Amino acid sequence: MVRKKSASNVMTNQLGQLELEVMEQVWLAPGIEAKELTEIFNQQTTRLTLSTMQSTVERLVRKGLLERRKVSHAYQYHACISRQNLLARLMGDVIQLLHDGRMDTILSSFVSVAANLDAASLDRLERLIEDKKCQLKTAGDAEKESPGD
Repeated sequence: MVRKKSASNVMTNQLGQLELEVMEQVWLAPGIEAKELTEIFNQQTTRLTLSTMQSTVERLVRKGLLERRKVSHAYQYHACISRQNLLARLMGDVIQLLHDGRMDTILSSFVSVAANLDAASLDRLERLIEDKKCQLKTAGDAEKESPGD
């Protein structure tokens, strides 16, 4: 059975192209200021005003993806989330949106994506899966050993 989603709760963590590009720049240069971000974007093909950039970074702060620190006259921005964790969050949103309640749907989707990977990436994926299994087993064993409250 497919769960219905209202427009207000679908893809709540969705980011626009500019927001993603700003995140990329902040990951590259933690502590960057809005003025510096504007200059970087204006050196590329994008033409932005400082006001647009300030609005963009403030949206990212409200979404909990950036934090700001006042230094002298300007705010410096730092990522609150790694690229890996942001990707996981965005993938989780897509899964939540399209999930039909069956785990096979999710797993077969991952296999379809994995089919496009090279052998080295598939080997890495296999190691990551094994590492996760070990972590889960270790956590489960620790739970069994801890005394009950």
